[in-house]
Amino acid sequence: MKAPAAWLSAAEAARRLGVKRATLYAYVSRGRLRSRPRGGATRQRLYAREDVERLRRRAEERRDPSAVAAHALDLGTPVLESAITLIDGGRLYYRGHDAIELSRSRSVGAVAALLWTGSFEEPAAPRVATARPPNLPRDLPFVLRAQTLLAAAAARDARAFDFRRDAVVETGLTILSSMTRAATLAPALNASIDAELAAAWRLKRGAVDVVRSALILCADHELNVSAFTARCVASAGASVYAAVIAGLSALEGVRHGGMTERVEAMLASMRHARSGRSAVAERLRQGEEIHGFGHPLYPDGDPRARELFDVLRARYPTSRELAFALDVADAASNTLGTRPSLDFGLAAVSRVLRLPAGSGLTLFAIGRTIGWIGHAIEQYTLGQLIRPRARYVGPGHDAVDSR
Repeated sequence: MKAPAAWLSAAEAARRLGVKRATLYAYVSRGRLRSRPRGGATRQRLYAREDVERLRRRAEERRDPSAVAAHALDLGTPVLESAITLIDGGRLYYRGHDAIELSRSRSVGAVAALLWTGSFEEPAAPRVATARPPNLPRDLPFVLRAQTLLAAAAARDARAFDFRRDAVVETGLTILSSMTRAATLAPALNASIDAELAAAWRLKRGAVDVVRSALILCADHELNVSAFTARCVASAGASVYAAVIAGLSALEGVRHGGMTERVEAMLASMRHARSGRSAVAERLRQGEEIHGFGHPLYPDGDPRARELFDVLRARYPTSRELAFALDVADAASNTLGTRPSLDFGLAAVSRVLRLPAGSGLTLFAIGRTIGWIGHAIEQYTLGQLIRPRARYVGPGHDAVDSR
């Protein structure tokens, strides 16, 4: 599957902008809109989708600046430009490549290279060792273990503040190794991340494909709260270690990656029920939420969750845990009118593979670290401080002289 076309016809560009074609020509002449010949015998021209969308957003800001101020950091107007991830038409793309297809055909390392450099060529091994620190307790939550290991790795890395792209890529590999050590609490193996996790969790061969798919599908999701947090930290000139530590702090919140743990707990509590339908009905009768359904960016369903269920069906067609998760998903979807999110898919992976409690969040965090590093690289290249303004609504704001 291909990403949305980078070039639009004159009719489509004019429709999106709400202008006449003559205005398009004026935008081109002023350097505000790129165009190129369509090719062939026709004299028609095509217009850059990226420029059209930028002009459209600016027009919306001019029409309703207060709405932009109120919602720019929610799900409204984008707050910065990025070439990493696109969410469009219910599909997810990494640098123009369909993320679902990447999860089926590429390695975790190749997808990391794509997000960091724009190429699938995997970089060399990290230059900083990531040995397991002594006395790191297994009962410590994964996020705290990861943050501890990252802080230790940063202290040993003399080039932590080298912000050239190649240097940050090397640091990124060290960070991913530290994240994997936090999950396995074992020395590094000469293997891919998914293979190391599968070995530590004593999974069978087919499970490695499931782990790989989950990591890749979690790799990035545009400017979610953890990616934006990591990017803000990077913009301040902090190291990429600090950016990832900050991203982890945001990710474990229950309105973000922490939701995965809620879904795991929900499925565990439902398992005694006769069916998914009765489990959902009982939970609703008790006034409890059904976690892991609906996503504002995917009104027709989260493609990442669909793919995870497809992979599980292919590898574990007779799994009772999978059958129950699918039963719950169908019952909840019919009742709520929404479909499973990535959180539900990760919780299903954790139960079907019989992973340790909280492993859904572990997969989420290790996968999403790839995206955070990509955003940090992009932000270091820009060299700009992210500093939004607040719209003051406190006491006396109506009386403030606005001249």
